[in-house]
Amino acid sequence: MLIHERDNWTSFRWETSAMTNLLETVGRKQGYLYGRLSSLGFDSKLRAMAESLTYDIVYSSEIEGIRLNVDEVRSSIAKKLGIENVKQTAPSHYIDSVVAVMLDAMNNYNQHLTKEKLCAWQAAFFPSGYSEGSEIEIGRYRTHEEHIVSGMFGREKIHYIAPAPERIETEMKEFLNWFNSEDNTCSIIRSAIAHLWFVSIHPFEDGNGRLARILSDILLAKADKSDFRFYNISSQINKDKNRYYQILEKIQHGDGDITEWLIWYANTLSLALDEAESIVSTILNKSFFWQKAAAVSMSERQKQMLNLFLDGYEAKITSKTWASLSKCSKDTAIRDIQDLIEKEILREDIPGAKRPSYSIIYDPEDITQFFSNVEIKKENEVYYLTSLYKGKTMVRERLLSLDAERFIKGDLPLGNLLNKYCSYLRISK
Repeated sequence: MLIHERDNWTSFRWETSAMTNLLETVGRKQGYLYGRLSSLGFDSKLRAMAESLTYDIVYSSEIEGIRLNVDEVRSSIAKKLGIENVKQTAPSHYIDSVVAVMLDAMNNYNQHLTKEKLCAWQAAFFPSGYSEGSEIEIGRYRTHEEHIVSGMFGREKIHYIAPAPERIETEMKEFLNWFNSEDNTCSIIRSAIAHLWFVSIHPFEDGNGRLARILSDILLAKADKSDFRFYNISSQINKDKNRYYQILEKIQHGDGDITEWLIWYANTLSLALDEAESIVSTILNKSFFWQKAAAVSMSERQKQMLNLFLDGYEAKITSKTWASLSKCSKDTAIRDIQDLIEKEILREDIPGAKRPSYSIIYDPEDITQFFSNVEIKKENEVYYLTSLYKGKTMVRERLLSLDAERFIKGDLPLGNLLNKYCSYLRISK
């Protein structure tokens, strides 16, 4: 039996005792993240939000098999938020439309959600009226049966059959009443329920998954009472798509007990908060660097290149890379780099190396003395640096794969690694 075939099917239930510790952990991570962000200025907060929204949009689309150009999305968001973007890439009309939906949702999270708003957002996802080459209904609830299937033609597997079209109006009225209401249920649980409930109704012919994730974010934003969104769940769902679809299918064939879904959702949100911490660290480190280097004379090209690497561009700083990214000659790149070395902005990773690479000097002081028990660990294909700062502060920073691998090989000194990822700790020294 499908979940929506049961009487009072939206009277979801769960085992509170199974959730308590997990919800407390997620709540602490949310509080810690916003605590760190309180030290950022308005512009830095905007940049942090822009980065989070970029990957929210990219990965939410990718879950549905739609690949968007990251640079185009980032440029569209930067333009709409009025912030500087180092690598300007003209976005397509489609990407501008998708970005507009997300910003509308985030900027107006406190407004009542309406059918008209949902229909407008869904239409924006499909400006041509087509999806995967087929014409679809846009800007209105679907008027036909909807089966969620996979597999090749003739060998399809039906995973879920959504409620009949004649039920959608009533089902969505109930959902919108609940969504716009206030109750004492934990915001994480409400966010998870909104996601499950919406995709189970499946009110539109296409775009339901992306809309469900937007609605989940809105409820989290309401609880955070913040105009800024610094974390998103889409990137983590995209990494575990198979499990995402498996657990949805299981719950949609269940008896209304959604404990397993809530646990999966909260765990996924916890990982998303870890990723957000990495973005915040990058921005804090960048801010710390420019505080130190504010009085140093540099060309516009040098500033743009430094900002590119400060924002986490995954590549070694070499004269070849510099020339390629800044579209200048190799001789010009060498002069740029040597000038920054003389000004103590860059330093060689391995002095005298045949093919030299360079690191940005965030803090001129050797900060290795403040760290103990430094380890590089790999978890779920992601590298982390763990350490103890000044004997009391636990540090756990996500590393770019290239940096971790270079450190392990001995191509990147520990001091340079700590300088890049942990300089922000020196702000309160």
